[in-house]
Amino acid sequence: MIRRLDLRGAPLGARALRKAVPRAELDVEQAVERVRPLCDDVRERGVPALLDLTEKFDGIRPEALRVPVEALHEALRGLDPAVRSALEESIRRARLVHRDQRRRDTTTQVAPGGTVTERWIPVERVGLYVPGGLAVYPSSVVMNVVPAQEAGVASIAVASPPGPDLGGGRTGLPHPTIMAACALLGVEELYSVGGAQAIAMFAHGADDEDGSTVCEPVDLVTGPGNIYVAAAKRLLRGIIGIDSEAGPTEIAILADSSADPHHLAADMISQAEHDPLAGIVLVTDCVDLADRTAAELGLRAPQAHHAERVETSLRGAQSAIVLVDDIDAGLKVVDAFAAEHLEVHTRDAATIAARVRNAGAVFVGPWSPVSLGDYCAGSNHVLPTGGCARHSSGLSVQTFLRGVHVVVYDEQALREVSEHVYALARAEGLPAHAQAVRSRLPAP
Repeated sequence: MIRRLDLRGAPLGARALRKAVPRAELDVEQAVERVRPLCDDVRERGVPALLDLTEKFDGIRPEALRVPVEALHEALRGLDPAVRSALEESIRRARLVHRDQRRRDTTTQVAPGGTVTERWIPVERVGLYVPGGLAVYPSSVVMNVVPAQEAGVASIAVASPPGPDLGGGRTGLPHPTIMAACALLGVEELYSVGGAQAIAMFAHGADDEDGSTVCEPVDLVTGPGNIYVAAAKRLLRGIIGIDSEAGPTEIAILADSSADPHHLAADMISQAEHDPLAGIVLVTDCVDLADRTAAELGLRAPQAHHAERVETSLRGAQSAIVLVDDIDAGLKVVDAFAAEHLEVHTRDAATIAARVRNAGAVFVGPWSPVSLGDYCAGSNHVLPTGGCARHSSGLSVQTFLRGVHVVVYDEQALREVSEHVYALARAEGLPAHAQAVRSRLPAP
């Protein structure tokens, strides 16, 4: 069901490992060309284009793009009490973690009379995307909204594609659980728009045919989505800031002979049920564990609720059981893979996990499965995929903040450093830079 990749005795250099580790092949650049005319249409025609595109891709034409506030509160009133309680606890834990991420302004005295202060200023307006498609993700509402609120963002808009109501019918509104999550968080600006067109709406804003503005443009867009959402983010980056070009979900597990194959198989299947392109990778130095985990997958996958999706993911080129010589070699493999989610199931798992350099989030030991992080750990589940964890972080309060340096020098402090400014201006051939300082400092 899942292929085996034997890297025992193989070169462990970064180049060799990056070529060897399993990875989904996604041609985002090709997708950019497919979404370019769509994004241009939204820029030019606004709301009529968004309605046409929603009808084309989602099979329904909403009465209005913006969801009425009363519909949000009605969805909350109809929410299953157990789901409401779970969302409230998820929100509470996420707030605890993200509140502690808020940065404080710092002032450094560089010289007597000369200071530099780094101020942390929240982005003014953000657009948060919550995908639909194969599943419903109220948890993604929580994971996007909470850090933005804790950062102090003043204006928050959410977009999610129209989905079925709880009875399976179509209303042109996002899924009721998405609407209820927005209501729980106090978000009243929700749009029934999905896909690349939602990103274009956030980037350009959208006017109706009468010239009235339905959606104001945003400064930053965050949230996961399919390849077309990623392509729109790439295309429109610069007009808007983005968190990342999130691809299909992925899990890597680093395990030795102490690991429980039942746990490993359950966690691998839990990620595989997200998407047929989900990347599922087990890295181990124990052949017996590899055999037993593969056998568990063979038993459990056909019985999964989304069996076809799970089996497609496990059979894909992006998934494998990888054999290594030892855990040190396994650490090199998982660092090269740079997984969105990394579980560590080894003896002294905390010590091994502390040596990991590249992962979106690390889950340590048998009682910290990825699904805990998806919902209620308090951590954020919007994480870098496709190897981007080598250079990027998951969504956090910091995503929504900008550092601004504020420079305050008095005359004496400027005079004391002026000769260094003159020397560097001469070295760079920019005499006007020197003159801008010299004009302020008449000869003593």
